[in-house]
Amino acid sequence: MRNDSCRKIVLASGNPGKIREIKAILKDHVIVTQVEYEVPEAEETGTTFVENAIIKARNAARYCNIPAIADDSGLVVDVLNGAPGVVSARYAGTGASDQENLQKLLEELKNTPEREKTARFICIIVLLRHADDPLPLIVQGVWEGRILPGPAGKNGFGYDPVFWVPEKQCTSAELSAEIKNQLSHRGKALHQLKRLMLEFGY
Repeated sequence: MRNDSCRKIVLASGNPGKIREIKAILKDHVIVTQVEYEVPEAEETGTTFVENAIIKARNAARYCNIPAIADDSGLVVDVLNGAPGVVSARYAGTGASDQENLQKLLEELKNTPEREKTARFICIIVLLRHADDPLPLIVQGVWEGRILPGPAGKNGFGYDPVFWVPEKQCTSAELSAEIKNQLSHRGKALHQLKRLMLEFGY
């Protein structure tokens, strides 16, 4: 892609936290959100992060007729057999707030020993050149940690206040945006995507 108009990519998200993180890392590209194009939300009918990311990217690409990026990410807790997983954003029900989702998670884990609260954030990002792209770019980022019994920190969003980051000895919500973007599942996936975009001429 050789000029600014061609470098425009629609991001299939309305989540302010995700938008902020993605724009910070892909700052060499013109990232517009599907909200600006009034794209209707895609129904996330997939059972995996990959399926849902493709569904969202394809929906945005089809409506906007330009390349689209979609992120599908969530928290996977071992003792809960992978929950909240693909329903992380709606764990406490459709339209649930971050606080409601977080409280449900803590309630589910209240009788679980601390050593068994191992968890990881997963992020899958898909880039489609057009809605019928048969070869999307797909990257994955994983961030290992564990769940605390209560929240700490004011930064980030979602489950960040209860996600303990061993290498920093604090929660994700206690990290600066710059450090989080280096360590996080989304940061890892985005840096992979950035390299692939350069390789493929985006």
